[in-house]
Amino acid sequence: MAEKTIFGFPFAITIEGRVYITSGRDAIRAKILQVLFTSPGERVNLPEFGCGLMDLVFDPNNSVLAATTEFIVSKNLERWMGDEILVESVNVKSQESVEGDSLLAIEIVYIRKDTLEKEKVKFGI
Repeated sequence: MAEKTIFGFPFAITIEGRVYITSGRDAIRAKILQVLFTSPGERVNLPEFGCGLMDLVFDPNNSVLAATTEFIVSKNLERWMGDEILVESVNVKSQESVEGDSLLAIEIVYIRKDTLEKEKVKFGI
């Protein structure tokens, strides 16, 4: 079965002047990031699409925010990517650095339905 090819995320133009495209593992990761960082209402034809994680920047970083984020992320990934992945776990931890900066560390473990491979995405906001 041939892998699907999609526009890369974020959208970019290559040095050859073509639209950046991706497939396989990178395509799944790009779609996950689109779901997570798109705010609801941002897409005209899909106003319910997205988690809006960037809106959390101004919320207090605590265990309540971490639990809420876990729920929102897992439900949105199941809704918008349920045909492509099976979300095994979403782990969110509230962390503070030595400098006093706050970080919300997010780890998503999922299984690709096309290859049955377990993969993970980690990032912080």
